[in-house]
Amino acid sequence: MDKIRGVNLGNWLVLEKWMNPLMFEGTDCEDETWLCRTLPDIIKQERYFQHRSTYITERDFLYIAGQGLNAVRIPVPYFIFGDRDPFIGCIEFLDLAFNWAEAHGLQILIDLHTAPGSQNGFDNGGICGVCTWAQNRAEVEYVLHVLERLAERYRDRPGLWGLQVLNEPISERVWTEGRIQERYPPRDPAEAAGSGPIPTHFLKTFYREAYRRIRLHLPETKAVVFHDGFRLTEWDGYFTDGVFVNVVLDTHPYLMGAHPSPGEDPVLGIGRYIKENWTVPILNLGGQVPLIAGEWCIANSAAPGMKTKQETAEAYREIFKMQTDLFEKSLGWFFWSYKLLYDKTCPGARTSDGWDFGRCAAEGWIPERLGDG
Repeated sequence: MDKIRGVNLGNWLVLEKWMNPLMFEGTDCEDETWLCRTLPDIIKQERYFQHRSTYITERDFLYIAGQGLNAVRIPVPYFIFGDRDPFIGCIEFLDLAFNWAEAHGLQILIDLHTAPGSQNGFDNGGICGVCTWAQNRAEVEYVLHVLERLAERYRDRPGLWGLQVLNEPISERVWTEGRIQERYPPRDPAEAAGSGPIPTHFLKTFYREAYRRIRLHLPETKAVVFHDGFRLTEWDGYFTDGVFVNVVLDTHPYLMGAHPSPGEDPVLGIGRYIKENWTVPILNLGGQVPLIAGEWCIANSAAPGMKTKQETAEAYREIFKMQTDLFEKSLGWFFWSYKLLYDKTCPGARTSDGWDFGRCAAEGWIPERLGDG
């Protein structure tokens, strides 16, 4: 595979309320942990089965392949094997994904998206405002065990491209500047006590051990992927000491911080932001280790200011091209996300369209047949 051109199957096996509020209907829960703690067992079983059986099906894999993409990144939870109450496992759906991917010529990156106690405090980390995983030795070991089980289960599947160790372990800068516990208030402050960012020295040690444990089962023809932990430049030289074989570094360059200057053309301002903030570190690290943009989209702060449908389409197409031109100078990319089922009448819904691959394709905001370029 020369270049990865893929899409994330977000909100399928790991829930994010903003992407599909219907799953949280009838509750005041903001994250998957509290949803599973709150719903009665019968309702929970029915709701999860209905969601997982219909949100992504084989037809979606056929569509993705038809769009010229060659890979999917599938976020999975730490409770995927069904051994953590009160959660419902979902390994059978990942099995189906492999069947569908192999039938339609797609490769899969399995992404361990959550950890017990959370690795970031985000809603997408499973529980809002809590980040205690790295402080709990037993839970760190549990995550390593899950990774080993995934590696062993899928090691011989031709559809497996790689296994991602852990999604978005949070840095001190993002934890502090992002005011995570204000943005994602913990439901139980006692449970969130002691929460904090993942230190770089811990993460580097954990990654080495995760690689060692995964390679006990996974052949070197399959990639092991590491997220940069929102500290891309701190991996300079880390992957060049001969320990690692067929590894990939994942970064998530979103455009939320791209604010054009007053009077500046919005698209040119976004291009300036990309050049000033992404180009040097991505090209530098991409020269040491294959690098992917494992999550990104075309949603941006300038979109609400577009006056006409044509203006919006032209801007989005240019923003898409500026990003992919950079990402393809390394290994490639996975768009976030394949689909959203949010309430389009809510404030901000127009901006959210730029996160939805199907919507972007239908509106002509991204090129047809993405693999032909």
